[in-house]
Order: sequence, then structure tokens, then C-alpha cells
Amino acid sequence: MEIVDNQYNSDPMRFLSPDIRTLQPYVPGEQSKNEYILKLNTNENPYPPSPQVAKAIQQLISNSADCLRLYPDPDAKLLRAKIAQQQKVDIDQIFVGNGSDEVLAFIYKAFFNHPSKSILYPDISYSFYPVYKQFYGLNAIAIPVDVNFQIQPQDYDQENCGIIIANPNAPTGIALELTQIEEILKANPNSVVVIDEAYVDFGAQSAVKLIPHYDNLVVCQTTSKSRSLAGLRVGFAIAQTHLINALDRVKNCFNSFPVDQIAIAAAAASFEDQSYFEKCCQQVIEDREHLIHELEQLGFQVLPSKANFIFVHHPTAEAKQLAQQLKHQNILVRYFDKPRINGYLRISIGTLHNNTRLVNTLSTILKE
Repeated sequence: MEIVDNQYNSDPMRFLSPDIRTLQPYVPGEQSKNEYILKLNTNENPYPPSPQVAKAIQQLISNSADCLRLYPDPDAKLLRAKIAQQQKVDIDQIFVGNGSDEVLAFIYKAFFNHPSKSILYPDISYSFYPVYKQFYGLNAIAIPVDVNFQIQPQDYDQENCGIIIANPNAPTGIALELTQIEEILKANPNSVVVIDEAYVDFGAQSAVKLIPHYDNLVVCQTTSKSRSLAGLRVGFAIAQTHLINALDRVKNCFNSFPVDQIAIAAAAASFEDQSYFEKCCQQVIEDREHLIHELEQLGFQVLPSKANFIFVHHPTAEAKQLAQQLKHQNILVRYFDKPRINGYLRISIGTLHNNTRLVNTLSTILKE
């Protein structure tokens, strides 16, 4: 048998599909395993999940030797039923996936692939939106937010094949009112409008209550933030049934079992413990407002936030340098090296102890 020597062509890019060669992947926040690092850069909840979550996992494993041997329910009916009950919708209006990022990927595939038109999203928003646009080879128009980083609904009254808006927006934390969301929905009756509500539970108004009135609305949420389950990867969409059916069609062409047994049981348990959920969200809100006050005392300008993070600017200190100085003190925050926002830091809300450490460190840095 003749052996072909390919060493003369050492370019590994030759194996890649042409569109993958230029793909710019999403860059997540730094994940440090150093126990002394204070992570305020990825918007994780500083408080643990409901105690019922651990109990549900333990009970699942101890009661059934088959829980890991067998495939999970492809429809995740237990979890969807719990979400539907909490959201006050029918179970067939719920779609679940392996984190809201996967749900968004299915949304792009199901609704946004119209070659002659463009999708619309804010120019300053979740950076996965343009990644998915490039991944699927779609056309898109990034709509500029105004000088105050506000989304203006009238800017979305133009031809498109779909709209996606984070509310509250990321990384600014600024939220739209429901009347503004309705303005966008009414102006686009022939396009799917996706409201990405990853941070909605920290003080914003959810658009879920609008779903009965708009057949073009999809609301996407996650258990990663307000339910402290970022490690499980469970996200979900809420919409009228015809839109959920479309997402199911995409899912079953990709992965019929996106949510595993443990994630189903654990996430379902978190939706059963509503009192803990509400208490946890309220604590984060209180911690946020206290941190805003403390940072303003140090001269920071803080954008109005309805999320579990804040977006801050200091008039005399360079944001990039501040982020580096904080990292040297074992505190991670998020800096975005992009026009218009490269003077800002996004800071996740920590516990009172975490936030005090941050404020004291910043106070010392600013005095140097």
C-alpha cells in the first residue's frame, strides 16, 4: 500500500470549510480556578441555588440506577410543566435547551434565515448576536443605541426578517418598558421579535404577558442568573405554540436530547421554590443599589441598571487600566475593547462582602 506523505502541505486550515476559516467565535469572560480570585466578570449569581436543587439531584441518583443509563425525556415535560406553571402559560408554549445560548442558536435557524433581508439588533448588546449571524451566514444591521445607550423603538421600524433585543440590555443593564417593546412588535407584524430576558428577574418588566397578544413574539430566559444554575446550562423560550413547534423541529434535526436527566430534575426543583427565588433576586437588587451608591461616592458614573451587573465609567481613570489593576489585586471585572464602550467596565454584583472588597480596592487604586 502506498503511503502518501502530506508533510509538504502543513497548513491545517486546508481542512476547514471556507466559512469557518473566517469565523470569529464568542469570547467568554475569564474563568479562573484560583480560590482567591473574586469573579465579578461573568454575571454569575453570588448566592447559591435553592437547597431544593441539591436535594432533587441526590434523590434522583439514589432512587434510580437508570437515571444516567437511560436517555432523558426528549421533551423535558417535567421541567416544561414547572416553567409553564411559574410563567402562567401552557406547557406547549415552553421550549427548553442546553442553556439560553443554544435556544438562541435554534431561534436564529428557525426564524432568521431569509437571504434577501436582514435581522436587526442593537450595535451595543450581547456579543453572541453577531457571532450567530456570521455562523449562519445571515445578513444583519446593527442599530445604534443613542448617546445615552438607550434603545429607540422607532429605529426598528424598517424592513427586516427578524429582531433580537436583550432586555435588560447587556452590557449596559438598561431596560425597555413594555410599551416600548409593544411599539416594536406592532411595527413588525411579519417578523419574529425575540426579547432576550437573561437578566429580567432583577427589576425589569417581562414581555411574557404580551405573548397572548402577539403571534410574532419569542421571550428567551435562562436559569443561569437569577436561579444560580449557570453550571447546569438550562435555558428556555416562551411563545405561542406555532413558534415553539418550529423550535422543536430545529432541535430534533440537531439534538433530540439537549437537556440531561440531572439538569431537568434540578431546574424543575428551582422553579418549585419560588420564595427562595424571590428572596435571592431581591437581595441581589439591594446589593446592586448599595454598590451603585458606593461607587458614585468614588466618582464613578453608573448607568441605570435592571440587571445583576452595572456598567460604570470614571471621568479620570482609564477603564482598561482599572481592569488590569483590579486583576493584579485578584478581582476580575469585564472590559470591552470596543468603540463607544471602551471607557466602561461591566461589574457583576457580588455579595455585600464581595462588593466591599471591590470598593475598598478601587478606592486605593484611585488614590495612587
